[in-house]
Amino acid sequence: MALLATVVLSALAVGLALGTSTETRIAANFANADQAAYAAESAVERAIQDLAFVADWNSALNGPAASTFVDGPPLGARLLDDNSTIDLSQIVSLANCGKPAACTAADLDAVTPDRPWGVNNPRWRLFAYGPLRSLQPAGAIESPFYVVAMVGDDPAETDGDPSRDGVDASNPGTGVVAIRGEAFGPRSAHAIVEATVARVLDGGGAPLPAVRRLTWRTNP
Repeated sequence: MALLATVVLSALAVGLALGTSTETRIAANFANADQAAYAAESAVERAIQDLAFVADWNSALNGPAASTFVDGPPLGARLLDDNSTIDLSQIVSLANCGKPAACTAADLDAVTPDRPWGVNNPRWRLFAYGPLRSLQPAGAIESPFYVVAMVGDDPAETDGDPSRDGVDASNPGTGVVAIRGEAFGPRSAHAIVEATVARVLDGGGAPLPAVRRLTWRTNP
């Protein structure tokens, strides 16, 4: 009887320990998911700030324009704080065609539930990227997350040319670009935020160094 009682109590103790450990991991995963969402939002906000000072948005969609927040060439692997890695080229490909390999023209134009606009699908291009802690002066942010922000043509465009902003006033996407922010962190934490923004114009219709948000969506 004593031996049986010992076995039962031991099993209960092990079950309690496992349950506590599982709950701790679940709580940590929820916290990481929230932090990832905030980190992705920060990447989008930084891209918005820098886009305001890009005179020609076509240079962000298909040319050399980039944010001042970058940590090197826009390709290759990046090491995260937990010693896992991400690949910037794969991140862009996954956003553009849902696979880590380079996208073909047919992949980019394919109609999918996530990209239903066909030839007007955004062609995401890296604009801002780096460790979240680098967004502010040293020590201002302590975060293990790595963030990226990509820009693409507004999917509301009707000109069939996602490499350039619309020029026709009747085109609903003229003067509008899309931004996709992603954050990567511990325990494979990942979040995506997508927004569309438009230039602010003065009374005469000339663009000002300011941008206004039109849409905003956070994905887990």
